[in-house]
Amino acid sequence: MSPQIYEVLRRAITTLAMMPSESLSEKELALQLGVSRTPVREALIRLADEGLIDILPQRGSFVAPIRLADVEEAQFIREALEVSVVRRLTPRCAPRFLIAQRANLAEQELAARQSDHERFMELDEAFHRAFCVEAGLSKSWRLIQTVKLQMDRVRYLSLPEAGHLEILLAQHTAILDAMERGEGEEVGRTMAAHLQEVLRTVQNLSVERPDLFGA
Repeated sequence: MSPQIYEVLRRAITTLAMMPSESLSEKELALQLGVSRTPVREALIRLADEGLIDILPQRGSFVAPIRLADVEEAQFIREALEVSVVRRLTPRCAPRFLIAQRANLAEQELAARQSDHERFMELDEAFHRAFCVEAGLSKSWRLIQTVKLQMDRVRYLSLPEAGHLEILLAQHTAILDAMERGEGEEVGRTMAAHLQEVLRTVQNLSVERPDLFGA
């Protein structure tokens, strides 16, 4: 039961259904989720280890603020891994994979036109995950998922920004274009530039929404 509770709470935090600094009560969460307090406590401890929750003695548990240093480190790790993945994949990329990724981009374009942020995020995740899976590096994607939790909160915050989905779609398209041409180094540079977009975004958001960020 604890893993399921963890997933529910992690998603609520990363999608900002639970906002930074929000107080979390084991008892209330257990009642809301229809479980005992033990799996809730175990999930909170795991989320605290991942930096999504602050557990303060004599004060309780709170959703952690978005910390710039955590976002920057997560971006560094993700860029290092994903750039290496696409460079490795490019020389041996199968046509069927490229066709599947083009279909994903077509769905991304539709989601962007409809301002369907949730669907766009699902497709974005699938797009990036597919490179790791196709390269035979599924464990790399699992590691990326672990470190990018702080990045995901920034990503959800930025989705309503005018033109943001179109920027991400254009960057995804450039990555796949370079891969189709077999230009491994260009794929790497394009992926790096794409993954660095979050650094621009987080700087802007920290000014616009200082209440969500902390040291």
